[in-house]
Amino acid sequence: MTYDPSNVFAKILRGELPAHKVHEDAATLAFMDIMPRCEGHALVIPKTPARNVLDATPEQLAACLATVQRIGRAQMKAFGAQGITIQQFNEPAGGQVVFHLHFHVLPRWDGVKLGPHTATMEKPEVLAAAAAKLKAALAAL
Repeated sequence: MTYDPSNVFAKILRGELPAHKVHEDAATLAFMDIMPRCEGHALVIPKTPARNVLDATPEQLAACLATVQRIGRAQMKAFGAQGITIQQFNEPAGGQVVFHLHFHVLPRWDGVKLGPHTATMEKPEVLAAAAAKLKAALAAL
């Protein structure tokens, strides 16, 4: 499979679509998932093209995982999470829906189940509030 530059995350990177961004560095971007499975659900993507983990470079993977760790630490503080779940899907049979490498970083609480994957779009004001909490926690790290 090849990388398709018209995917939604490539459009976000080019500024063609909006996103509730929470972190950006030279290699990665983190933003709120518009169909969150829990409060504070964020995505981490490389800024350079990669369809998924199967064709990503070691440098892309290293940069993404460093950002995943940073986002996870901030989620623990921002949302009072008791744990973090990291999900990453590859190709349709593996559950991938958007074909740009991305990591789901989900704050977790004992006894609270995750909502379904790609179920319901969240209201922009709810995403903005979650993004503000996460940005504040990131700034304090």
